[in-house]
Amino acid sequence: MVDSMPATDPRPPAPGPDAPDGGSAAPARSGRERLRILLGFVRPHRRTLALGLVLGLLATAMSLATPMVTKWVLDTLSTGASMGGPVTWLVALMVVGSVVGLFQWILLGRLAEDVVYEARSSIVTRYLRARVGAITSKPAGELVTRVTSDTLLLREATSNSLVSLVNGFISLVGTLVLMAVLDLTLLGSTVAAIVVVAVAMALLLPGIGKAQHRTQEAVGRLGGAVEGAVRAVRTVKASGAEERQGRKILDDAQEARKHAVTAVKTEAVAWTVSWSGIQLAIIVILGLGAWRVSQDLLAVSSLVAFLLYAFNIVGPISELTQAFTTLQSGLAAAERIREVEQLELEEDDDRPVATGSTTADGGTGTDRPVLVLDGVTAGYRAETPVVHDVSLEVPRRGHVALVGPSGAGKTTLLALLLRFLEPDAGELRLDGTPYRELSHAAVRARFAYVEQETPVVPGTIRENLLFSRPDAPEERVREVLAAVRLTDDLEHLPDGLDTSLVSSAVSGGQRQRIALARALLKEPDVLLLDEATSQVDGLTEAAIHDAIRSHARRGAVVTVAHRLSTVLDADTILVMEGGRVRARGTHEELHAADELYRDLVAALRIAVDAAPDSAEEPAPA
Repeated sequence: MVDSMPATDPRPPAPGPDAPDGGSAAPARSGRERLRILLGFVRPHRRTLALGLVLGLLATAMSLATPMVTKWVLDTLSTGASMGGPVTWLVALMVVGSVVGLFQWILLGRLAEDVVYEARSSIVTRYLRARVGAITSKPAGELVTRVTSDTLLLREATSNSLVSLVNGFISLVGTLVLMAVLDLTLLGSTVAAIVVVAVAMALLLPGIGKAQHRTQEAVGRLGGAVEGAVRAVRTVKASGAEERQGRKILDDAQEARKHAVTAVKTEAVAWTVSWSGIQLAIIVILGLGAWRVSQDLLAVSSLVAFLLYAFNIVGPISELTQAFTTLQSGLAAAERIREVEQLELEEDDDRPVATGSTTADGGTGTDRPVLVLDGVTAGYRAETPVVHDVSLEVPRRGHVALVGPSGAGKTTLLALLLRFLEPDAGELRLDGTPYRELSHAAVRARFAYVEQETPVVPGTIRENLLFSRPDAPEERVREVLAAVRLTDDLEHLPDGLDTSLVSSAVSGGQRQRIALARALLKEPDVLLLDEATSQVDGLTEAAIHDAIRSHARRGAVVTVAHRLSTVLDADTILVMEGGRVRARGTHEELHAADELYRDLVAALRIAVDAAPDSAEEPAPA
């Protein structure tokens, strides 16, 4: 691994008994529960939100006063009085309303970004503290969607929508009250239109919310599918599967489109109903108002003011409609974000965060093993253990190798050592201290780990090398690079150590050696290697083999290997089958006593009498 985070395994689990449980879908929540979830994001900012609400109410008051001042202007014209007063009030209302609106916009914009940042911070922290199985059971693309698009939907809902709901409601009520002051008869036609709009919205909004939720879920699946296809783009192309893979991805895109179109249609109907209702009300007001003016039942200035309120009422109703539709998206996003909190975390409390390390001579003052597994049984699902009753001692110095057919449980043992997985039975001890008495950080501080695959952390080669030991001296970095034969390779890269690891200029074999160099640079008590030489040539494998043997003289090395040529000289080789240790010993002892080991050796055409230091394995066909 070039550098996965210490608590994170970026590989998705394979299906079958070795894979962690993918979990079940979260139960459907009621609208009230979802609203409570959404308000939970706003609660820490309630004072800021209250201030934004007050500013909104001031702006609404300015807007409501304008038609009345306009009526004052018209009445002044009919009486011949001075126009200075009403015109001054109109200008003042415009200026003050603009300033208040500006401050509210900035305030709510900052609040929205604060909510987004805090949500993203919470999600990312949860991801990195969660148990490995909980993270790897979900597609990476979907996890990314929770951090990106879902938080953007949350932003609109927690700031603009909530304030718009209150402002729009108060503006609507205020407008109706002032309409009532002007003329109750005209008010009746306006209220009838609003009732029609309200009923239509009540019927349509639940459908918008469901469609938005399904759209966001489909977008999450689409992100996972795209991420997987891009990661395996070489395999896709080599298999001639571009069209088939594209169809599978586009199926998810089509599903997202279908739900989005449903939401758009429902929103369009809601907006059309609300707009048509208001327009019809204005037509009725105009006709009825003109008749009342002709009958001297209503002053012209009052009719003009009433019409201004009728035109202005489009604003509150549109604001409420937009707020409700945006709120539905925000509720769905808030629910998906809160689902992240259900990820099971690694439990680190006040247990030690550091343990004793080896001394300069490679010991700790005792001859006890650095690691002990005592009758350990474990699996990703409790009912299907992957390893059964495994007992193992890892000496403080030396090389222990795990070999066996695929699915034997070798990588699962490494996951147990690193506490990516907890045992169902038995006990692990580090320097005599049970794992359960130590924090995850305390355990992992003693290890360095190189995965079979080589996921990278975005950044340069230098940043990845120093990932586990940021303060490593430059001289030691050069020594480690030479040990894994990377010095010459780096000289030919465009930017040397500052070359980006997402660049295609860095090969798979180079990434694997960078991962090993990073692990060696940490100078761990226990070095864990999972197929650390699977992508390198014979000469480089020999150099890596020398580096491993050098480390084994001052610390412990535990290797998982299918290429037996890398472990023939191991101090102890454990042969695993079906999750159990069936035999242990040196290469010569196992070849003489264990049939499965002899079969593995024969399959790889390794010479039985080959000296361990010079054993070679032909390149695979």
